[in-house]
Amino acid sequence: MRDTIFCVFSVLTTLVIAAVSLRYVRDFYLLSFVYSFQLHLAVAAAAASIAALLVKRHWYGFLTLGVSLILAGHGVVMMREFVEPAVDENRPALFRLLSFNIENDNFANGPAIADMAIASGADVVNILEAEPVQSELPRLLKTYPYYIGCGVAMEQCDTLVLSKRPLIEPRIRSLGLLWRNRLTVSTIDFDGRKVNFLAAHLTKPYYDEFHGLEIEDLDEIIPSLPGPLVLAGDFNTSILAPDVQYLMRRQGLGTVSLEPATWPIRAGPFGIPIDHIFSKAPLRLKSVRRIENSFGSNHFGLMAEFVVDP
Repeated sequence: MRDTIFCVFSVLTTLVIAAVSLRYVRDFYLLSFVYSFQLHLAVAAAAASIAALLVKRHWYGFLTLGVSLILAGHGVVMMREFVEPAVDENRPALFRLLSFNIENDNFANGPAIADMAIASGADVVNILEAEPVQSELPRLLKTYPYYIGCGVAMEQCDTLVLSKRPLIEPRIRSLGLLWRNRLTVSTIDFDGRKVNFLAAHLTKPYYDEFHGLEIEDLDEIIPSLPGPLVLAGDFNTSILAPDVQYLMRRQGLGTVSLEPATWPIRAGPFGIPIDHIFSKAPLRLKSVRRIENSFGSNHFGLMAEFVVDP
């Protein structure tokens, strides 16, 4: 009986380790979502290995435990690779950004989401799958008189960017080949300091290779926008995904020490961050925090503060 239990634990652990380890051989899109959970799965595999060893001491249990700990450790290393130096808490922020995928059928919470955005104190608001707040635009525009999306530059109401300051040359771009008009590009002047804003909504990573193509498009667009830059939105995958890591390295993007988990909402802080706010020098993130109320969405929103280095 003990041999059977040990065998079951070992087989399951081996399958998990094999699935996660494939990232080091080839970026296979069907496993992209698995790669986002590398840390979670590695910890689970380590726990299963320990359980197997409690049932029966065997060299294979120690092997799977060692490999699991290596995968977990490398997951932590990859998450910290793009962390920017901490900003002094007393240093005033140049601006604040709210980014939130509110879910396109979340109409019952549209008014509450609009209330939250107005009261947030954010200078710029990115709302993805924004149709539930389209009817709230008249009062949103009293606080954020400048915007793109939901009838401005595109008929759809998927990506909406609201700003207290004028948007310079705002435009809509498409990413990849699957969805259209899911990237907004604009520039905002903060008292003489111009900052480029990209609000992106990427497709799910297991939809063929479309996610990778969207990352490639971003990799071409970002260099065309010199100076401080923000890339924010719903990536539908974590920073551990190989294609996101590729973009971060290529474009010199940075993040905070611990990205808040935004999905699934039932997992709370034990979920994964699939919604991101990245910065490019000389812009730096001072802080990123999760909005604890999901307002009926299947994502948590994010609030970030930025500074610009001389």
